[in-house]
Amino acid sequence: MLTLRLIREEKDKLIKQLRIKNFEAEELIEKIIKLDDKRREFQLKKDNLQAQLNDISKEIGILYAQKKKEEAEQTKQKTIDIKEKIREYEDLLNDVESELNSIIVLLPNIPHESVPAGKTAEDNIIVKQAGDIPNLSIKKPHWDLIKEYDIIDFELGTKITGAGFPVYKSKGAKLQRALINFFLDQAEQVGYVEIQPPLIVNEDSGFGTGQLPDKEGQMYHIGLDNFYLIPTAEVPITNLYRNVILEEKDFPIKNVAYSACFRREAGSWGAHVRGLNRLHQFDKVEIVQIAKPENSYSVLEEMKNYVESLLIKLELPYRILKLCGGDISFTAALTYDFEVFSAAQERWLEVSSVSNFEDFQTNRLKLRYRPENEKKTRLAHSLNGSALALPRIMAAIIENYQTEQGIVVPKVLRDFTGFDIIEK
Repeated sequence: MLTLRLIREEKDKLIKQLRIKNFEAEELIEKIIKLDDKRREFQLKKDNLQAQLNDISKEIGILYAQKKKEEAEQTKQKTIDIKEKIREYEDLLNDVESELNSIIVLLPNIPHESVPAGKTAEDNIIVKQAGDIPNLSIKKPHWDLIKEYDIIDFELGTKITGAGFPVYKSKGAKLQRALINFFLDQAEQVGYVEIQPPLIVNEDSGFGTGQLPDKEGQMYHIGLDNFYLIPTAEVPITNLYRNVILEEKDFPIKNVAYSACFRREAGSWGAHVRGLNRLHQFDKVEIVQIAKPENSYSVLEEMKNYVESLLIKLELPYRILKLCGGDISFTAALTYDFEVFSAAQERWLEVSSVSNFEDFQTNRLKLRYRPENEKKTRLAHSLNGSALALPRIMAAIIENYQTEQGIVVPKVLRDFTGFDIIEK
């Protein structure tokens, strides 16, 4: 959520920057400023009345001390009208603040100055491509291979729950678990603290990280309790710091979590969403950092380099993209996407997004820090990234490592799996 101070002081710059996200903000911003003017007016009148009330209360105290009870009682009558007017302004303030808050959350985050203009994913910029695309002697897509090797069963998942909920079996389950352990161990080695968060969050948590109200239709809602199944571990992990004031000594703050993730909107039919390409439930290891504003973009580069290191160790061909204004999320200021090449599908599959949200989430979360030798607190910055999302990594490994003898396990995973190859 953007701050009122930013909206008021940098209105023209804000309108211009949000056009990079293809968002016309002028009308909304003018409405926000008018509502804030009203809020300030009501607050000033309420404060003035409260000051009058305080002065009269002191006067009454003096009169009672002087044994002027009758005069004190007469003076006390003046407070009745003032208290009633204060209540009226409190009601007006509550109404205008409620309307103001309902509108300000409609503004997306400001894109970083380096975000390229563009409308769709086709306008994203490839900043790096590396790794060798395998030349396969056989080229079967993973949805055929998982049946052939009996390692993932979509029909059983449909029977138990519905489409988009696969069942991992035997060496398929072990390969999935190996990836999770590998990702967690790698994160721990570079200073991330492992967290096991709840998979269900309340409405405040969804609002704090910007899933609500922006992505409400994509989340599974538990109506009776008004809870939500998490779409990513970003939500509970970042909310660990909701309503927290951090100190200088608390930095760096680096958390990693493995969790199941749940998303209602799973896309349309076709090869692009077939098999593991898009699911309603999937596993993911997420990294989250809370940073001081002056450090957040160097932290973003550190996180980007870390995710890249995982793909290098898995020996998967990959590319890194800087998202354009039309493809970047509502909450992000700058995002790098990572894609791996699926040799059988002959297409790139997104496996990670690493984003800096600057103070957009932390303003919602009321997440602040106190700089050393300063009394005034400031908003911290929040960042997160997939490190990594499992389904498409699994798909890429199954396809890229297929041989006539079986599916070869990447070398870095063999200590975790206990086997080198998946055979029929």
